[in-house]
Amino acid sequence: MNMLWPLLAALAAYLIGSLSFAVIVSRAMGLSDPRTYGSKNPGATNVLRSGSKAAAIVTLLLDAFKGWLPVMLVKWFGAAYGLGEGTQALVGVAAFLGHLWPVFFRFEGGKGVATAAGVLLALEPWLGVAVLATWLIIAVFFRYSSLASMVAALFAPAYYLLVDGVVWQASGAKALAMVVMGILLIYRHRENINRLVAGTESKIGSKKK
Repeated sequence: MNMLWPLLAALAAYLIGSLSFAVIVSRAMGLSDPRTYGSKNPGATNVLRSGSKAAAIVTLLLDAFKGWLPVMLVKWFGAAYGLGEGTQALVGVAAFLGHLWPVFFRFEGGKGVATAAGVLLALEPWLGVAVLATWLIIAVFFRYSSLASMVAALFAPAYYLLVDGVVWQASGAKALAMVVMGILLIYRHRENINRLVAGTESKIGSKKK
């Protein structure tokens, strides 16, 4: 297979992922830059601390969409260029990396939860639904977005491999992509882990300070 097409697809996915919608949406709606308050994380949860639920929802949907779109484009049009599941996994990780280290925003990105969810929904829709349900259950019971995100990240590859051959035929490339995203997502939450241990982590819906 010509390696040019997978590399170009990954580059395009990274650039799409580099669109920091938390900052873009906040600017468009006349809100403070999310990198200046709360956790200073450019993500939907921190945007919610601005008091604008609409901005948080739009940010969440767009961050998920930028993870979903590159994978789906490869699914829809990749076969003509010899692009298969390996490239789907590659562009998913590339979009995720774009969110974490966006070239358009001085490489200061978010933690990747919504973007990773979008990638999972594109790779395997039912897996994405199961992971989102896991996030929701943890979030409802404990009220910590960070904890829910890390638990969901751990369960994603486990769910994927657990039902191999029942709902889907597991792909090594997709499984590896999920593990890589999970490790990076937990790494990006290292400060949240310290705050969770110390009992100072902000709960969902808390206002900015």
